[in-house]
Amino acid sequence: MALQIPEPVRALIDKIPEAEWMPRAVASTADIDSVLRTPDDRFEGLPGYPFAPNYLQTPERYGQSLRIHYVDEGPRDAAETLLCMHGEPTWSYLYRHMTPLLADAGIRVIAPDQVGFGRSDKPADRKDYTFERHIRWMSDVVEGLDLRNVTLFGQDWGGLVGLRVLCHLPERFARVVISNSGLPGPDFPEASPDEPGMTTDAFLTWLRVRLIVPSWAGMLKGAMRTKTLTDAEAAAYEAPYPDESYKAGSREFPGLAPLWRGYPSTAECTTAWNEVLSHWDKPFLTAWGEDDDVFPLPEAPRLLIDRIPGCKGQAHTTFPSGHFTQEEQGPLLATLVRDFLEANPLPAR
Repeated sequence: MALQIPEPVRALIDKIPEAEWMPRAVASTADIDSVLRTPDDRFEGLPGYPFAPNYLQTPERYGQSLRIHYVDEGPRDAAETLLCMHGEPTWSYLYRHMTPLLADAGIRVIAPDQVGFGRSDKPADRKDYTFERHIRWMSDVVEGLDLRNVTLFGQDWGGLVGLRVLCHLPERFARVVISNSGLPGPDFPEASPDEPGMTTDAFLTWLRVRLIVPSWAGMLKGAMRTKTLTDAEAAAYEAPYPDESYKAGSREFPGLAPLWRGYPSTAECTTAWNEVLSHWDKPFLTAWGEDDDVFPLPEAPRLLIDRIPGCKGQAHTTFPSGHFTQEEQGPLLATLVRDFLEANPLPAR
């Protein structure tokens, strides 16, 4: 996203205490006390989203068994399964342009709503969310549905969480497509709120803005670069949140970023890079929106292309779009994914 912050908002974010917006130095280990569930009628009649809901109940973890929603389109017995991981502050609605095109091509498309988003359960306290918990919950989806020969498509936090799930369950994944995302590591700088380190000034600004922006719908409308979201489409992104109490997960997600040495999940990301990603030789494609201050060209995709063996020889591409590439260029991405799968067929059984 290209962050264009009005001066009145910038004045507000400059007053937010560092302790409130900086990523937490210690991840919570407390059990989850309260869980919210968005009423079903909030999802009725959303434009372009006709998909039947599907649910998976996780094992009890962190004091709660949670209900996770996922879209499941295309043949259940398809040879190809695409796991579509959204980020923040979106949900599986983001994949509505891609899903039918890929399902019609004979690909099973699984698009879960991460915990705290969409139709999935929403722990009520921001401290209920950690990066490692998100990875465990999404691993529950992959294992619970017994997904194999998976191609991961990850954007924004869908890439961070998805790549860590892949590193946890590498035998279940066959290919990767990353769009405007990545995974921090393997090395991390010392913590400093005034220095971007491995991230960007735009993301440091977003760490503040996410605490005060009143509506995700308005933010998403402003983030578009090649299209205009209709009011109904923008409202669909706000549908999971009847009021502010439902937004704990979406408010907290940016603050879970592993950016600085010794912070939560930095050790785990280092291990993921050193033990899995730096040796990953299965097909790995980058498909990048060109107008994104958070994951900018050319540096962001190069961090993957130069370090992951499976990127070699692939048709890495860029195209006109802001940060939310699935929203702006969904049909194009569906074509890129289909062509990538055809160019890199699964090994014969």
